[in-house]
Amino acid sequence: MASPSLQDGIDEAGSAVRLRWTDKPQVWTPPVVKPEYSGWREEQAAWQNGVALLNLSYHMWDTFATGPDATRMLSELSANNYENFAIDQAKQLVVVNENGFLIGDAILLRRAEQDYVITGRPTVQNWITYQAQQRGYDVSLSSDPDCSRDAGHVPPFFRYQIQGPYAQQLIEAAFDGPLPETKFFHASHVTLGGKRFRALRHGMAGQPGYEFIGDHADHAPVKEALMKAGERFGLELVGSLAYPTAQAEGGWVPAPIPAIYDDSVSQTAYRSWLPLHTPDGMQPLHGSFYSPEIADYYVTPYELGYGRSISFRHDFLGRDALRALKDAERRHKVTLVMRADDVASVLGAGHGIVNTLAKQRVESGDGGLVGKTEYTAFSDPYGTMLSLALVSQDMAEPGTEVTVVWGDHPGGDVAQDAELSLPRIRATVRPCPYNEFARAGYRQD
Repeated sequence: MASPSLQDGIDEAGSAVRLRWTDKPQVWTPPVVKPEYSGWREEQAAWQNGVALLNLSYHMWDTFATGPDATRMLSELSANNYENFAIDQAKQLVVVNENGFLIGDAILLRRAEQDYVITGRPTVQNWITYQAQQRGYDVSLSSDPDCSRDAGHVPPFFRYQIQGPYAQQLIEAAFDGPLPETKFFHASHVTLGGKRFRALRHGMAGQPGYEFIGDHADHAPVKEALMKAGERFGLELVGSLAYPTAQAEGGWVPAPIPAIYDDSVSQTAYRSWLPLHTPDGMQPLHGSFYSPEIADYYVTPYELGYGRSISFRHDFLGRDALRALKDAERRHKVTLVMRADDVASVLGAGHGIVNTLAKQRVESGDGGLVGKTEYTAFSDPYGTMLSLALVSQDMAEPGTEVTVVWGDHPGGDVAQDAELSLPRIRATVRPCPYNEFARAGYRQD
């Protein structure tokens, strides 16, 4: 792979935390898509109260895995069950290291018997590519990057999500009737605007809807047909400012720290292969929660709610360690609903949109550390910030009151629990996902 490597960056910085820690993080927004169309507040409201079109075509990586060993490779490198994995079905791909801690997750779509597409951040894709090379599988792997470094790059697919309470009505209007009955995370083949593509039952914010996936060369007529059908329902295009905030309502943690920083020979070799200038090496690490030990930022699949995706009926990398973690004491993913008056006081009444991966300290009433945030966003329909957080079991009961320490620890040699006079925001523990449909009805079938 290209140099310098991630290991080169760690060696120069002195540690993985020192490499990634910053007090000037850049806010991530999807490339190419306009920041706003009608305004981020209106766009957030659309997937809550109306219907929205979210363009996912430009910010994700795709890795194509084909060949005689494609299924065996994926089965041996991920925790998912492949026994009844149908063609045109998708899964939340879950990959762990040899100690059972999460490398990352991605969307895995099976297109044919030995033909898969892995979509998402490149973390999982890089890990699988490296492991495949080391183990000598008879498989072809090729990757197509996102458009963040080259806005003129043409991706292989268009991806349009239609979601919100009126999504089904819009879809029936566009297709002159309901789509074929399809289970959650399964796809059917449909035609619109003279173009053939997949309709995957899936939604980012946990709202009812579909994700349409097809050849990017066909994106214009498909989008035009959806927009035309959506006129009567008040369809809103969602810009790059509002789009990432949907995950705060849907309960998906977008970028957990991958467990690739251990001192083992195998992980050192992997980091020496992996380029430094990837999200795993360059994604900022910041917030009021600070530890000089990168392992303190690791998570398990169970903490993120991926237990239902895990199967121990096959052998895979990290299987025994992950099984041991299943019943171990662990943190629980919750939604923290922050006090609106505290948010206004700390951020200012006109603070605008918030979209941050900052790891903020979550404290109990006596100031003790009980967890950390993983992702925080301002949701205008709810009038406050929502934070996806991992907290200790005794603090995970809905209704529990906690405090979020808001700001950035300086890192370095400053003590983890140093008094930094950072502002506090009171918050209430609520279920995750916070969106009721995502929690109660999203995956019922």
